[in-house]
Amino acid sequence: MSAYSNLLATPGVGRIITAQLVARFPFGMLSLAFLLHVEQVTGSYGKAGLVLAATSIGQAVAGPLTSRWMGAWGIRPVLILTTAVCAISGTSIALIHGDVGIYVILAVICGLSTPPVQPAVRTIYPKMVNSKQLTPLFSLDASAQEIIWVLGPVITTFIATQIGTQWGILTAMVMLVGGGLWFIVLPEVGRVRIPRSKRKFGVVLRRPPVLLATIVGFLLIGGVAAVEAGVVATFGHDGIEAGLILAVFSIGSLFGGLASGGIPIGPWALGRRMAVVFIGVALAMFFLNFWGLAITLLIAGLGIAPALAVLFAIVSSSVKFSDTAEAYGWVGTGQLIGSALGSAAAGFMIDHNGEQGAFWVAGAFLALGTIVPMLGKRWHPDLRNREVGPMPDTEPIRIPS
Repeated sequence: MSAYSNLLATPGVGRIITAQLVARFPFGMLSLAFLLHVEQVTGSYGKAGLVLAATSIGQAVAGPLTSRWMGAWGIRPVLILTTAVCAISGTSIALIHGDVGIYVILAVICGLSTPPVQPAVRTIYPKMVNSKQLTPLFSLDASAQEIIWVLGPVITTFIATQIGTQWGILTAMVMLVGGGLWFIVLPEVGRVRIPRSKRKFGVVLRRPPVLLATIVGFLLIGGVAAVEAGVVATFGHDGIEAGLILAVFSIGSLFGGLASGGIPIGPWALGRRMAVVFIGVALAMFFLNFWGLAITLLIAGLGIAPALAVLFAIVSSSVKFSDTAEAYGWVGTGQLIGSALGSAAAGFMIDHNGEQGAFWVAGAFLALGTIVPMLGKRWHPDLRNREVGPMPDTEPIRIPS
């Protein structure tokens, strides 16, 4: 805890962590809000899953592009443009009652315009703290973001069930604009200038640690998305139980992230933390009731934030500063494609096999997510005895002989 106290005493760290959490809070609400609203309108979890998939695919396509744009145009202009378009398209989903095709088009636009707050803030972090503080900062960030997933589903479920499903989306849109503006005006955001990358778009994926982080992030978030759909299908949208279970899932991640902040990151770190998530979800398949899911998903959650912290750390330590935002954009794309496929596959399985089918999908994603980092251990940098942080954008200086 002393490491976290020292971090929060660093000027600007507490402020930027809080602002970026508020700016990203709507995305802890939107998946569930879209799921509940579209299912309510169309009567099909499968169609609702398609809308979630469309949103995630849009986000996946945009992630590396908008992240790279920040190096060319600046962080603030990109955030202002994307926030405006995302708010308009998301509000339209709430207010327009049409067939699933209209929702899919609007969802793609909403996804394409998702503000790249996450790549921005994780690019800014190394400029605010020293290298020894960066690993605890990544753990604190990964843990703090679970507040989004603790409160987001509960707030969304309460608003959707007590007021109306469209109001869950509209509430998220209000927070998107308010939180986005707060983050944009922070002085730390204005001070950091991301250098324009000299490499071609996508070349950063050739870095093995970036590719490893992208693949494992895809599998981790795909499994989590399938769990979310399965929990909603188990309890329906007429009560608060689904929101409470998802909150417990995130509380486990919050505690796991805080507890792992001081643990050195060795080459087996990612595989071990993914194994915790898989074991919890595998147990959940056999206990599809409130208390059974609460306990097993609490266990699964203990590995989520620690695994994410490792992903952030190995990416940050493997690329140059000018490539950091794009690298995080690709990692985010992997996670969003996973969310899209996990949601769609879970929705299909729910329609044909019941809610247990969603947990089968989640188990498959997370089993692979445990195996891949173990097989790819040689790609996983050993950060136990080295600094965590991006490489400087420097070139060798030729000295005349």
